[in-house]
Amino acid sequence: MTGSEAADGPATAGCTVRDAAFDVLRLHGLTTIFSNPGSTEVSLLTDLPEDLEFVLALHEGSVVGTATGWALTRGRPALVVLHTTAGLGNAVGALATARVNRAPLVVLVGQQDRRHLAQQPFLAGRLEGLAGDYPVRVESPVRAQDVPGAIGRAVHAAREARGPALVIVPMDDWAQPAEDLPIPTPAAVRRSAAANPRDVAEVAELLAEAASPVLVVGSGADGADTWAALTVLAERLDCPVWQEPFGARAGFPQDHRLFGGHLPADRPRLRTTLDPHDLVLCVGAPFLRQYPYAPGKLTDARVVVVTDDPAEAHHSPAELALVAPLSDFCDRLARRIPPRTPAASRTLRRPPRPEPPQPGEPLSPAQVLATLAEWLPAETVVVEEAPSARPDLHALLPARAPLGFLSAAMGGLGFALPAAVGVRMAQPHRPVVAVVGDGSSLYQIQALWTAAHYGVGAVFVVLANGRYAVMDKLAAQHGGKPPWPAFEEVSVAGLAESLGCPTRRITDYADLCAALDALCPDLASRTKPLVLEVSVTAAGEFRP
Repeated sequence: MTGSEAADGPATAGCTVRDAAFDVLRLHGLTTIFSNPGSTEVSLLTDLPEDLEFVLALHEGSVVGTATGWALTRGRPALVVLHTTAGLGNAVGALATARVNRAPLVVLVGQQDRRHLAQQPFLAGRLEGLAGDYPVRVESPVRAQDVPGAIGRAVHAAREARGPALVIVPMDDWAQPAEDLPIPTPAAVRRSAAANPRDVAEVAELLAEAASPVLVVGSGADGADTWAALTVLAERLDCPVWQEPFGARAGFPQDHRLFGGHLPADRPRLRTTLDPHDLVLCVGAPFLRQYPYAPGKLTDARVVVVTDDPAEAHHSPAELALVAPLSDFCDRLARRIPPRTPAASRTLRRPPRPEPPQPGEPLSPAQVLATLAEWLPAETVVVEEAPSARPDLHALLPARAPLGFLSAAMGGLGFALPAAVGVRMAQPHRPVVAVVGDGSSLYQIQALWTAAHYGVGAVFVVLANGRYAVMDKLAAQHGGKPPWPAFEEVSVAGLAESLGCPTRRITDYADLCAALDALCPDLASRTKPLVLEVSVTAAGEFRP
């Protein structure tokens, strides 16, 4: 691309707004469209150019969830098209998850014909505030000719703020003539990839003064370069490395000898865990998200936060918060830290693997997860949505490679099935296994149709106990009886089969081992999805 082309943007002479918009999408590599279409999008989507690929999902939550998995895996924006009020409304929860998961999405939302919007016709939507504050940008172009520039600005907003950026487009806009003028948005936006040396020196001095520092890592640190730099830093400091509470991604190799585990999400246990340390260096996470409220400080230690997300810096209770590119900052910091003498006792503490059940005994979630850990390749992406079994998953199935663990940072259900589909679409030769509760799977079971139709070789392990086990445990902790019933008559495998997705029901340990033994050698090359519905007992006490 020449300098003139980059400045002027795509050519618009003699073309429609739709043509110019497609050129903007091509410029930014947004040639895969995730959608569940409606009538307000027909004029955009009919007779798509051959270089644009359309991916259908059967519910807008699945559309956005699939695009979220795709965007997080590729590290760049994904394109979503939603249908006016109904489509955007159905997608709001998934858009909130995408925002908290820091997934860059460009979302085109259809609107009724501009020429009679003032009369509030059928399907006209009050769209600007429907998704609340979760979009990083919402734009309703004043003229049809402003749509291509709005899309370009949405791309930059999604990439920079890492969240969904919405452009609301009336259905008649696409056929309007485009202006033969430069599109008012840059072709590229770049920012510094280097950390400030003075900031690095300041943190290095704080670490040198600390008698017992500790590292806390978060989802933002999930990347090969940052993992490598943090590993060198942790080994030089010879300090434990903890994962943030409820981290949606792994910020450090969890099979490393210095990995301490996942921090608890309540203040008393968090304070106990951090008590031995006088300085906490938190990398790639806010300090520190909690779940149940408890009074008191998070820690008495000094706290430094290093993040590449200004929002994380702004709401962290820290002595010092720095916004910087993480891999470069950690690499520079590690090179300034003299190595400390290793402590002989500093080694990874893993809970014992649960014993397999005796013949005729039911499987527990922990036994299933331990078996998965034994069979799954180290490079597997595990997409989690099994709330009652999550502590066991963290303990027994560590992330051993970047993007080895992915979950919904928002906490809402309906993420794992479509996200696993999107991850596998984005990396079609990497093993992808979703571990999902049967209750969780029902929130976006439609995603299995997309997996089956497009030949997405992800595996979905459904831990089926016929109830909302985590809610039952929470009710018991509150000393009461839950009013909601079990749903043991629901067959996830039956629903999956009705959506065209192959299934296998697992009822005992021998079945599970046989299924994994057959699956795992070809896990990376699969071209068909598979649901393993595994009957399990209810998990033990839930501790966030």
